[in-house]
Amino acid sequence: MAKAGEIAAWLGVELASGADAGAELLAVSSIEAAEAGSIVFATDAKTLAAAVESAAGMILAWHRAAEAVDDSRVVRVADARLAFAKVAMRLSARVGVTEIHPTAVVHKTVRVGEGTRIGAGCVLEEGVKLGRECEIGPRVTIYSGTLLGDRVSVQAGAVLGGKGFGYARDSSTGEYVLFPQQGTLVIEDDVDVGANTTIDRGALGETRIGAGSKIDNLVHVGHNCVIGRNVVIAAQTGISGSSVVEDGAILGGQVGIGEHALVGRGVILGGGAGVLSNKKMQGPGQVFWGRPARPLKEYLRDLASLKKR
Repeated sequence: MAKAGEIAAWLGVELASGADAGAELLAVSSIEAAEAGSIVFATDAKTLAAAVESAAGMILAWHRAAEAVDDSRVVRVADARLAFAKVAMRLSARVGVTEIHPTAVVHKTVRVGEGTRIGAGCVLEEGVKLGRECEIGPRVTIYSGTLLGDRVSVQAGAVLGGKGFGYARDSSTGEYVLFPQQGTLVIEDDVDVGANTTIDRGALGETRIGAGSKIDNLVHVGHNCVIGRNVVIAAQTGISGSSVVEDGAILGGQVGIGEHALVGRGVILGGGAGVLSNKKMQGPGQVFWGRPARPLKEYLRDLASLKKR
């Protein structure tokens, strides 16, 4: 719960003339389900009209759409969807829970930051460090040598810091021998990790996930990978060892990336794209698609060519 004036302050905007700064808002809501304590958002005039007809106590509206509307519940913002998400996050934040369940076993070398919550059935090995206000879901496993920054969210079943898939082959016998997997995993601030995602530790160095990156469910990140800041990775993507994904890149669902590959700053890989080992995909805003991945125009041209055959 928060007061209208507080919410406006969070967003750095002003309430409409005549608005009650002390009005209490309880939660975000869809327009259809809105009640007096609800906050809704509108990105265009049509949606705003529906919001005004609802019982919502606050309406976050795109400032241009709101110009012709005289309603004290309307709060003008530059990006209504973004403002709505920020408010939702603030309202749903859980504060200082200090209870430790009697069945919990915490090794003396594990460091847990203030306000961090750990769900049922988790395993945190020796020396794991968690920052402040993290949310660790049920049955998450975090291996030794893993460091999480502040406000990291890890959903159920994720495995962080496990051994990487790296082997040395004896050519005389065909036997595979596990290469040392004794490095570390560093996950920086404000990263989200989806359910059943696995991120391996470095072999001898580190695997690193940059601040603000968002990783979907069922993603695998191999050993020694470096994921930049504010990277988005959709479900069922697999990234082989020692690859680099630079800041702001977007990886669609089921993307496959070979080892030692580079996905440059701001590059967009469409769903199912395949990046060969040692390949470099560069160009901010450039969209690549297909297997092997190539610029979108080239991919579409190849499809058209195949269709004519």
